Amino acid sequence: MKNCEMKLNGSILTITVDISKECGKSSSGKSIIIGSTEGNVSVPDKEDIKIGVNVYRKT
Repeated sequence: MKNCEMKLNGSILTITVDISKECGKSSSGKSIIIGSTEGNVSVPDKEDIKIGVNVYRKT
């Protein structure tokens, strides 16, 4: 994952992304990636639950 953190507290999933950071350009070059799970990933301690997150801005 890039600049993306997940925490599970009981049944509450918290996703943290620092929007002041940049992780570089997207593969198309049309946007700047701020945070990403880089595809679908399992929620911590819940392998059957998946999540996919992309945070970006236009260039």
